[in-house]
Amino acid sequence: MKLTEILRQEQIVPDLQARNKRAVMLELCQVLCQQRPDLDPDRLMEVLLERERLGSTGIGDGIAIPHGKLPQLEELQLAFGRSRAGVDFDSLDGKPAHLFFLVVAPENSAGVHLKALARISRLLKSLAVRKDLMQAKDAQEMFQLIQAQDEEF
Repeated sequence: MKLTEILRQEQIVPDLQARNKRAVMLELCQVLCQQRPDLDPDRLMEVLLERERLGSTGIGDGIAIPHGKLPQLEELQLAFGRSRAGVDFDSLDGKPAHLFFLVVAPENSAGVHLKALARISRLLKSLAVRKDLMQAKDAQEMFQLIQAQDEEF
């Protein structure tokens, strides 16, 4: 599975306006729900907040991967956003997060869900990739960077 088989350029927000954790998730939910009108943004936020209560999805190194599962969903959904200013996401390293992947999976899809999380983690493990994503000028350039990295895995 490649991230760009799931993520579309329209699901990338190069300049998130959100200034806190909840607002980041809401902004990315709205982007996803614009592309998928069958998704309920309120239910999606509820699922993401439930997951955050278990522990922050801010994994450190400026990265957060809020995620959750929805019963009516048939396939994995992704949105990606960048905050140049950074947002306190209760990350493990205590630093602000700048790069956000929102992952929503069907309820009975542990394998696909975990593969997506692993693939995102592998992609963002590279400092060079994180820097390139932070310096990209727009969603198109960000998508192309992710696509190029997708080809290497």
